[in-house]
Formats: sequence, C-alpha cells, structure tokens
Amino acid sequence: MGEYVKDVMTPGVVAVRPDSSLFEAARLMRDQDIGDVVVADGHRVVGVLTDRDITVRAVAEGLDPMAVGAGTVCTGDPLLVAPDEPVGDALALMREHAVRRLPVVEDGLPVGVVSLGDLAGVFAPAGN
Repeated sequence: MGEYVKDVMTPGVVAVRPDSSLFEAARLMRDQDIGDVVVADGHRVVGVLTDRDITVRAVAEGLDPMAVGAGTVCTGDPLLVAPDEPVGDALALMREHAVRRLPVVEDGLPVGVVSLGDLAGVFAPAGN
C-alpha cells in the first residue's frame, strides 16, 4: 500500500480565527456542508472546531454562541500530518489519540484535512 495522505485528504481548508464566534463557525459549517473547521491564527493552526464541540462544550454548558470564540471550545494544539505521510501512519495516529480528523499541513500552512472517512476506502477489503 503506497498511498499517502495527499492521495486521500480533502484538499483546501475552511478556517476561522480563534476570536470568531461559534455562531459564525456554525454558519460556515452549515453553508459549506462540513462538520469541522480549522482554527487558525494567521497561518498557524491552533485548533480544530467540530459541530460536536459547539454542541457539547458550549451550547450544552449554557454558553452564548454569539459571544464565545472558536478558540475557547476548540480542541487546541491538534495533531497534524504532512501530505507526504503514509496513510497507515495517519490512521495509527488517529487510533492512538482517538481523533477522527487531522489537519494536513505543508511548510507550516494548512492545505487540507484527512478524516476517518477519507481513509475508509483505502483500508476497505477488496470487493466492497
């Protein structure tokens, strides 16, 4: 199996600033039909914010999505992978740390996201 992260990742990054409201992030997720955004301070990835983060860490706790920034409830200091890493290494990292998505970073800049769904086809048994 010679596939690399760049072969299966979703290219492009939808990002918000740490001070963007959760409302802004949620609307962006809705409009882009995605479940997560990268939280970036300039070009530096500082977190990943999922729809679940908004629900569980903010709304369920009574926080105001209009007033709370993405940086407050995102998963900070996320694990990152490079586009030229083998998919098996990315999968092992996801398993080890129980995460479903990894930002893909090249030369310090986010270039995509790889998810368990992206990797599912690579590791599916032949004929399925």
